[in-house]
Amino acid sequence: MVRQFLKHSRFCEMNRRQYLAGGGALMVAGVGATCLGLRNMGSMAEYNASVAATRSALEQAPGMSDLIRYATLAANSHNTQPWQFKISDVGIEILPDMARQIAIVDPDNHHLLASLGCAAENLAIAGGACGKPGELSFSLANDGAVTFTFGSGSPVEAAMFDAIPKRQSTRGDYDGKAVSSGHLQALSAAAAVPGVDLVLMTDRPRIDRVRDLVVAGNNAQVANAAFVRELKTWLRFSPRQAMVTGDGLFSASTGNPALPEWLGRVMFDLVFKAKAENEKCARQLASSAGVAVFVAQKEDPEHWVLAGRACQRFALQATALGLKHAFINQPVEVAGLRPELATLVGLPGRRPDLVMRFGYGAALPFSARRPAESVIIS
Repeated sequence: MVRQFLKHSRFCEMNRRQYLAGGGALMVAGVGATCLGLRNMGSMAEYNASVAATRSALEQAPGMSDLIRYATLAANSHNTQPWQFKISDVGIEILPDMARQIAIVDPDNHHLLASLGCAAENLAIAGGACGKPGELSFSLANDGAVTFTFGSGSPVEAAMFDAIPKRQSTRGDYDGKAVSSGHLQALSAAAAVPGVDLVLMTDRPRIDRVRDLVVAGNNAQVANAAFVRELKTWLRFSPRQAMVTGDGLFSASTGNPALPEWLGRVMFDLVFKAKAENEKCARQLASSAGVAVFVAQKEDPEHWVLAGRACQRFALQATALGLKHAFINQPVEVAGLRPELATLVGLPGRRPDLVMRFGYGAALPFSARRPAESVIIS
């Protein structure tokens, strides 16, 4: 394991919400594995087995907890999983878990509510495919809950359902291959949620302008000590740490080596720099086939949920088509950059909600999820 750690040490390979805890060769020289904590950090085999269990296929007639398990496989910011589920005779409520707010990067809970929309879409698709169809609604008065009410629902979407356990935010490089017009049309059709506009950009000049906004956002965020502190609380450095918490941003999910927690935190402080982040984001955007920007028609909590639903549908369709995707939300998280992004996508005066890059690439280890039982409340 020490040899693998040394082999993968690179200071420059940084992801914006992850870190490459590389360059540790100088620190491990002459230090035994026990002292380093390598023997207590868990193995990737254990981690992958644990994650696979949370993504196992549903039975033909799943119970409520299994449907909720599928809902929790949705995209969400920082992998905070900011949701709670309440089961009733008529449906399932998805409520915001305010203990999992990320107040610096998401001060108005925009991302939190979009995450609820992502989970709600998974739940509706899984329910429809498993004989428990229903409809989704949002109520700000009811603590900002999204409710899945059993009853009539949309037609079964088999390909989208099959994609739920396979979907991941793949934060690596892609291969630069273009996406066919037919697949782009399929992505647009899948994400057609009333109240949300999707803008797809595949031309290099506009992608380069998105890159410039991402770089500007990176510079602002990395310079913000409170942002960095908050991010660091959600980083998971070792397989065991990721398994125990069941949440957060695990380094191996970006193709970076796992490390003992203490060493990962030391190395993060050493290497998390704007220059390295900017170079990585620029390279990854250059390798992407396109960028998707989701813009709700109104700036309010209900439409933030709708933006999450549209985003999740896009991500599932991309997965079904063999495409990878990853969030690049810096231009929407730094408020001063939103007007320029809105103008770039031809919707001036509106608030862009979510930004994704997409393309063809290799899969990476999945992110952890908490057990369904831990997110179900009475």
